[in-house]
Amino acid sequence: MRSVRARAALGATVVVAIALAVAGLAVLLVLRANLTDQAGLQAEVAAREVAGQLALGVPYDRLEMGDEEDHPVQVTDEDGRVVAVSKDLEAISGTGTDRVTPAPAPSPAASTEDGDDDDDDDGTDSPDPARSEVSTDDPDFTNGTATVDGDRADYRFASVEATNAAGLTLTVHAGAPLAAEQRAVGSVRGAMLTGLPVVLLVVAGVTWLVTRRALRPVEGIRREMAAITASEDLSRRVPEPGSHDEIARLARTTNETLTALEASVERQRRFVADASHELRSPIASLRTQLEVGAAHPELLDVTGAVADTVRLQALAADLLLLARLDAGERPGTALLELGALVREEVSQRTGDRIPVTVSVAEEAGSLEVTGSRAQLARVVGNLLDNAERHARGAVAVAVRAEGGGVAVEVTDDGDGVPEEERERIFERFVRLDDARSRDEGGAGLGLALARDVAVRHGGRLTVTDAGERGARFVLWLPGAR
Repeated sequence: MRSVRARAALGATVVVAIALAVAGLAVLLVLRANLTDQAGLQAEVAAREVAGQLALGVPYDRLEMGDEEDHPVQVTDEDGRVVAVSKDLEAISGTGTDRVTPAPAPSPAASTEDGDDDDDDDGTDSPDPARSEVSTDDPDFTNGTATVDGDRADYRFASVEATNAAGLTLTVHAGAPLAAEQRAVGSVRGAMLTGLPVVLLVVAGVTWLVTRRALRPVEGIRREMAAITASEDLSRRVPEPGSHDEIARLARTTNETLTALEASVERQRRFVADASHELRSPIASLRTQLEVGAAHPELLDVTGAVADTVRLQALAADLLLLARLDAGERPGTALLELGALVREEVSQRTGDRIPVTVSVAEEAGSLEVTGSRAQLARVVGNLLDNAERHARGAVAVAVRAEGGGVAVEVTDDGDGVPEEERERIFERFVRLDDARSRDEGGAGLGLALARDVAVRHGGRLTVTDAGERGARFVLWLPGAR
């Protein structure tokens, strides 16, 4: 039962078995009801034939009762006395009295008196038929048994009233055999019980085969995933079936996941390689300076060692922050006013070669965002560092409300960013000016880190032209809710 095929086959078999059982029971009940109604109709016809003779005044001993074996008849008067029965009727039940021997006929006077008493009835029962007439009301039906000439069988009895010319109301109980109904129901039930196991076996087998065929692509996907896991080759892809069903969508989603995973792993590999390369240079430079200083103290370049240490510290901080972001660190939920944050960040930049011009829109409450103060300050600082590095003589930052959020715009009057490079500059360890020294150009992590922080805060970071020359970096963050 650990197999999907087995569970599907068992489930389908159980459902079909229940459905067939319910349907079979309904068929049997309907068949039995129809056959019983048919037997009741035959009994009613036989009873009305005899009742019609009684209404016409035919004596009891001259009644034509038809086939007594198929339609046993019992006639009773108002007092329940049996006045006539069909030939060879030996026993009867289900008609109100089990007597089969006719009682002596009452005197005409008694019959007349009985008729008068009936006329004085309070009318709570159904009215008796008029003289020489048969009741037109629906007969009463009952089930019982009768023994005719030694053969006992089940019958459906119909009771019909008739009033003779003397005013005596008689009740005719005529039966119709239920043997046909019993044989038909038994035959149908036997056929159902015989065919049910065969049908269930067919359903189970077909479900098993169809499920196995439907799940065959899933097994192919599983084998390929196992092979990818064993080989650690993320460039491989699982087979995609040509169908357009759920399994095909599963295969496509799996391949998309593998593509994203391959890109992530490749990105991590490049990150590790680039980080190792970037760390190696300042560490080697610092080590060389310290070794020279240890051997020749008079040659120790303290300023250069401090610069290398600061650069190494900044690089390590950037790498640690990127690692935390890649690990899924969520931004903070502190309420921040971006205008105040930008002013504070600019006020602390006392060593910039170009003074920064700050413009903050005076819109109370409209410049608030939620997030990590340290990370957003880092983004603003990185954008200003980038502008200071490329500007000729002007760097400006503006804060304003825009599109349900807050926009921070940093512009410079440098050479700008070529349009084809405007996405590439946000990749890690990318520096467009390869001729620049590492000390001047940085490690190529500032803009990548800034975009990652912006995206994790639900915002975006883009770059466009700043008029005729220079670059304009726009950081947009959703407003506080």
